[in-house]
Amino acid sequence: MARAAETAAEISAVLPEDLGVFGARADFPLARGALAALVAEALAEDLGPGDVTSAAVVPEDARMRVVMRAREPLVLAGLPLAAACFAARDAHAAITAHAGDGAELRAGGVALEVEARARAVLEAERTALNFVCHLSGVATLARRFVDAVAGTRARILDTRKTLPLYRALQKYATRCGGAMNHRMGLHDAVLIKDNHIAVAGGLEAAVEAARRAGHRDIEVECDTLEQVRKALELGVSRILLDNMTIDKLRRAVALAGGRAVLEASGGVRLETVRAIAETGVDFISIGRLTMSAPAVDLGLDALAAD
Repeated sequence: MARAAETAAEISAVLPEDLGVFGARADFPLARGALAALVAEALAEDLGPGDVTSAAVVPEDARMRVVMRAREPLVLAGLPLAAACFAARDAHAAITAHAGDGAELRAGGVALEVEARARAVLEAERTALNFVCHLSGVATLARRFVDAVAGTRARILDTRKTLPLYRALQKYATRCGGAMNHRMGLHDAVLIKDNHIAVAGGLEAAVEAARRAGHRDIEVECDTLEQVRKALELGVSRILLDNMTIDKLRRAVALAGGRAVLEASGGVRLETVRAIAETGVDFISIGRLTMSAPAVDLGLDALAAD
């Protein structure tokens, strides 16, 4: 019996060249080597020196066929991670993606089918599901917010409120749900927030310093209409309207008159996002997309042998 792939190099060798076979979108953020490294570490965390239960009760030569099935309506994300978990434990596993990342599944819908050594399936099951349940939860919540503002000009953005080292995957999941990415990191763009303003000695001083450093596309966080007026006078290209009421958002939109891109942020909920969008802002950024999205429910169901 061939041993399972364990190192990142071994796992990379058993993955397909085209991760689309495993349900990846063209914008899936991990190359094959990076995917293999993450899966190797995740499986090692769960397996440790070995699955003592399966080793004790499952015959070494037993095989099984399973499907990953949605238990509730959801938007799929992270399927390549799950497929890679099964491939890592059995290089000869037959893995079929029945849906791709970004697809909507109804309760009972099948995302993935795997036929492999039974021990391999059981060793990979929890890790595979953990990846998909979390990332699909992010995608599903993003889709709900996107649907809630349909027909308005507003577009939904994620934020940097992500799990450390999982930002690329969580932001991929928000894209799977139809949202757009805000900054991928501090290196992406200038966003002058309240603490920058405090240290720099005021809004004008902060903006002027950014311009002296060579930046022209500048976003400024404002939590009062007076700050909005000042930011507009300074000619910034984008204004983040932080924790403003619906009335203040409308007034900020009127003040801007199209002179700056406006982004609403702070405490946005599904119950309030439509009203925020209808004020006329261009973007709505939502930390909870990645910070507190609930995992969705998918499970692995064994099928009868052919």
